[in-house]
Order: sequence, then structure tokens, then C-alpha cells
Amino acid sequence: MKHSWVEINLEMLGENIRHMRSSMRRDTEIIFVVKANAYGHGLRRIVQCAADHGVRWFGVAYVEEAIVVREVVSAQDVLILGVAGVEDVPVLLGQRLTPMVVSLQHGQALGDRAASLGKTLPVHLKIDTGMGRLGFAWEDAAQQASVLLPNPGLDIRGICTHFAAVKPTNLASAEQQMGRFSSVASAVERLAGRKLFRHVSSSRALLYVDDWDMDGVRPGIALYGYGTKGSNVRINTFPVLQWKTRVIQVKSVPANFPVGYYGSYITPAPTKIATLSIGYADGYPRLLSNKGCVLIRGRRCPVVGRVSMNWVTIDVGLESEVAVGDEVALIGEQGAESIWADDLAHLCQTIPYEILTDINPTLERRYIPR
Repeated sequence: MKHSWVEINLEMLGENIRHMRSSMRRDTEIIFVVKANAYGHGLRRIVQCAADHGVRWFGVAYVEEAIVVREVVSAQDVLILGVAGVEDVPVLLGQRLTPMVVSLQHGQALGDRAASLGKTLPVHLKIDTGMGRLGFAWEDAAQQASVLLPNPGLDIRGICTHFAAVKPTNLASAEQQMGRFSSVASAVERLAGRKLFRHVSSSRALLYVDDWDMDGVRPGIALYGYGTKGSNVRINTFPVLQWKTRVIQVKSVPANFPVGYYGSYITPAPTKIATLSIGYADGYPRLLSNKGCVLIRGRRCPVVGRVSMNWVTIDVGLESEVAVGDEVALIGEQGAESIWADDLAHLCQTIPYEILTDINPTLERRYIPR
């Protein structure tokens, strides 16, 4: 009862992958984004499960993550979505990892290092069409690519961009980015004299615009079960992760009883307060103080008082039979009730990505089936 734990439903992940695959052309690859410890789900087991369900590409942020993926799967392509350094080139070549090239200088440095080793490094070009983050500025991307194409250390195999916003009720800005990308990609392909592997859509674009699937799509949050509740989405997926803990004490308290630091909650009537083995050190947001709910015995019970480092207090009601050792769902379902990461995100005015990736990676992950 000392710690919370996380349950990962691998069968549900498999179902989500099957649903996504069935909605797409057979020749479009799923590039499953598994950065940030697979969005808090546990990198190794998620990669293995996805590979077992036919996923042939994975996307990560850093070389260190890519190395872990390669330890799990030997045949799949691993795409590094961040910026690999010159010092990483021997590992990239040895582990068959594909980095993004984000600028002329970056590409020249990687290519020159690979050539010095007598090797050719496969890469994808990242085009900034309006995100304002990583990548070649779209206006002169083709010209800069023409400088990189003859580099003997580079094998430019793919080209991609990333949408800043995909609003299903107003696709104007995304369509503008798509137009820019198509122009650049066609120009680079003409210069290269061959077709490149094109990919633009992350989860949101994939859900709403099937014309942008191209050679690959880069779903992340949708495969973990979020973002698919809207109208007119192509698929529905379901959450893979549940986060649980246990009651470690229950006490009866009178009316006007202050709970937690600085007594931010005062009981309006006699009740019972249950203390849970969870806190912000585990990743449970402090912003849920006096706002969140948990599930105990199939019933929603409010978080009262401030979320502290290791413990949270819950008002379970005067007539409650909640007892020490009872299982508590922080994220998940009990009976007919459910609380998911997007529910917590709404209360914290953030996004489910942050809720999931903030769950402490040292907490036990229990995989179902094992």
C-alpha cells in the first residue's frame, strides 16, 4: 500500500492499432510516436506490443530513446524526430537509426562525419512550413536541399513537416502549410530524381483529413486512446492506461474540520476523510487540489485539501464503508464510472499529454496481459 501503480492494457493498444490501420490505405505506414517513455506508458513494452501488431516504424525525440527501441526490435525503422548531433553519427550508422536533418549546416555536419567513416547515413528532411520550430524554412528549403543532395555521406530518403494547428472547422492554416510542403517536396524530388517518403500528419490531422496520409502518418496520442471523441473523426480509440493506488487511512471528522496544508478545505458537515498513497511527487497534479475526483468502490469522491508531495485526502462521505486497502482509480474506470487523463487535463487547464507524461516513470507498470 506504499505506492501507486500504473496498469497498461496491451490488448486495448492492439485494438487501437487495428482500428487505425483499417481506416488507412494499406501502403501508408504507421510511424508510432513513442517518445517520452511512450507518453508515460513504458517504452519497451509498448514498442514490442506495437511491433507484434504490425507497426514497422517508430518515432522518438532523442537518440537515447532510439537505442532503446532498437534493443527491442531489430527490423523496424526508427525515426529520430529531434536533432541528432555529429557525435551521434557512429551510433546512428551502427544501430540503423534515421535522423531528421533540420538545416543546411546540420545536414552538412552529419553527412561529412558519415563520409569520413566511409558510410552513407539515411536521413529525412524536416521542413518548417509554419510551425516555427525545427526545420528548413520552406521558402528556401529546396535550394538548400540541392546543396545537400550531392553530399556522399547523406542518403536523403524522406521529407516531412509538422502542423501547427489542425482545426476541423477551419483548416485554412493547415491547408496553407500543406500547400507549402507539397511545393517543397515536389521540388526536392525533382532535384533528387526520385520519390521521397512523405509524412505530415500527426494524430489530429490523421483523424480529420485522410487526404494527407501520404506515405506515412505519425500518430501518438490517438493510439494511446485520446483525442478521438470529437465528431467526424475517422476512428475511435480507447485509453490504454489506468493509474491506481490504495486507501491508507480513513478517519471520521466533525463539521468545520480543516483538511490539509493551510486548511484550504473545511468540512461543511461530519464526514469521513480517506488518505491515499499518491502525491505530486508521483505526478498527480497539485492543480487538482479541491478540484479533482477519484473513484473508490465505483463512486466518484472529491479531492479535498491540497495535494501534497506523497498523499492526497478524499471526502468519502459519512455513511461510506470505504476501508484501508481499498483500490482507488486516479485515471481509469470502476463500475459505470470513469475518469480519464483528458478529464484531469480539463480541470488543470492543460492537455492529456502532460498528465500522462508527468506520471513518475519509477512507478510500477503492470501490463495486461503480462
